[in-house]
Amino acid sequence: EYVAPAAVEIVADQAKEYASPYLRYFFRYGEIVEDFKNQRMALKLRKQRVDTHVNKAKRQNELIHKDVDNWLTSAEKELKETQNLKDEIDRVKCFKWCPKRGWRYSLSKKLAEKTPIISKLLETSNFAKVGYRRPLQGIEFITSTDFMDSESSKSAFNQIMEAINAKDVNMIGLHGMPGVGKTTLAKEVGKHAREQKFFDKVVMFTMSQNPDINKIQDKVADIFGLKFETSSQEGKAEELFRSMQRVKKILVIVDDLWEEFKLEDIGIPFGDDHKGCKILLTTRQKQVCSKMKCQKEIQLGILSKEEAWVLFRDKAGLEDDCSTLNDVAKEVSAQCKGLPLAIVVVAKALKGES
Repeated sequence: EYVAPAAVEIVADQAKEYASPYLRYFFRYGEIVEDFKNQRMALKLRKQRVDTHVNKAKRQNELIHKDVDNWLTSAEKELKETQNLKDEIDRVKCFKWCPKRGWRYSLSKKLAEKTPIISKLLETSNFAKVGYRRPLQGIEFITSTDFMDSESSKSAFNQIMEAINAKDVNMIGLHGMPGVGKTTLAKEVGKHAREQKFFDKVVMFTMSQNPDINKIQDKVADIFGLKFETSSQEGKAEELFRSMQRVKKILVIVDDLWEEFKLEDIGIPFGDDHKGCKILLTTRQKQVCSKMKCQKEIQLGILSKEEAWVLFRDKAGLEDDCSTLNDVAKEVSAQCKGLPLAIVVVAKALKGES
């Protein structure tokens, strides 16, 4: 006699539990609508705020974190999809003459299903930072190099690239007369290596006769995104050394080296300390390549007479049909001894002169 009432009670509880959300859609329509509208407005305002932070980060040349991009995409998607629901709410208000119970139930169910999704987006929108500092690539490799595609430079370029790809070579020396175009060629090599993704990082710095080691260390640190914790030259060298060892493949271009120098003093790891670090150095003197123990030494020669004239003519802006002026210009070009730097400087100085 007690079994039947107990069974009825169980069935009633289950029915109540099953019917509860559906009853809620009928009898709590106004509350559901208000909650949806508040959450949607909060999402809209939050997205505007995140967009503002993102735009500011982009103006600062920062890259946007992937999770921020994903959040903005999701927020935009939900705002677009729920715009139709918002419009439907307004239509329900307008049709006062319509009984609209079925319509209210359906709309109430849609709103109740969307609101938690919007709430979840709001919960995950508190980003500490929306972007991060873009790694520097080196201004030398993103600007024009004025590379002269001469026979000598093509030969040297191909030899350098072959040496860079050789497993048993980690130090390459490029030597030649002052003004012959070593720096320009080295930049072209770095640019090509970066564009072809031969290395994870490509960095170039100038040594010159009196190198400023601290300045060089700062430049290299910028490329590797390193903020020094120490101020001494030795401390910076150790920090750079450890930081660069964590990067798998690196090309370091040391321009205008005048004498033998320990790259470890800057913080450049190579050889046994970093098998993936390749060094390309440029120098005026062949013996510097030998002293630095370059496994590959490459000479960059001067331009041929014809190459020198083509470069001079282009930089001076001369026309082929101006024979008298060209005869004089060819004499001036010849005085530059096939050195690209001299040719460019003289030709630009004479541009527009008659």
